[in-house]
Amino acid sequence: MKFVISHLSKHFEKKEVLRDIDFTFEEGKIYGLLGRNGAGKTTLFNCINSDLKTDGGSFYLENDGQQQPLASDDIGYVLSTPTVPEFLTGREFIKFFLDINQGSIKQLREPDAYFDYMSILPEDRDKLLKDYSHGMKNKMQMIANIISEPKLFLLDEPLTSLDVVVAEEMKQLLRAQKNGKITIFSTHILDLALDLCDEIVLLSHGMLEPVEKSNLDIQGFREKIIEALREEDHV
Repeated sequence: MKFVISHLSKHFEKKEVLRDIDFTFEEGKIYGLLGRNGAGKTTLFNCINSDLKTDGGSFYLENDGQQQPLASDDIGYVLSTPTVPEFLTGREFIKFFLDINQGSIKQLREPDAYFDYMSILPEDRDKLLKDYSHGMKNKMQMIANIISEPKLFLLDEPLTSLDVVVAEEMKQLLRAQKNGKITIFSTHILDLALDLCDEIVLLSHGMLEPVEKSNLDIQGFREKIIEALREEDHV
């Protein structure tokens, strides 16, 4: 399976944020979408998720050479600021998500199995989500995507504000869950992209450019990447 972006463009008034993007993402890999704050990473995700209307181009899934439109059920989206129904408890939220996805779940599990997998303590499972920490809300977003098993998984700077322990747990989870899906992980932190991701893609001047990851260990090449991102200030 592949996710193909073809000639995608988006502008806001006179500012062109995405410029005729062409790129193909492959199943089973975590792609690090690397770019400065404001480079257009969230705009790209919102276009893919149909939260924003594009100004041109298309995107689709490809299986064995056959193209198919990207449906909303194909996409999982984890935001940097978690969005969860805070009037529900953690257990109520999981039960609700299991109910609405029961027809497509390959291996149905009890809610506590998901809590155990995400290291959410028993005493926290029946608390209202409004009382959860940022990291715990992020874990709930991850559980929802484990249940729904999206083909395309978009993560918009989800680790930036987490503590070290939770961030490491999330990285291990993403590595364990990458098979069978296409994962695109946006970040402005070079070392995080290098640590977590199989492939690095640079979003600079509104265009996507693949970066040979092995070269990132070379200090001169790292400086070249940083310089490319710094040039965004002068556009």
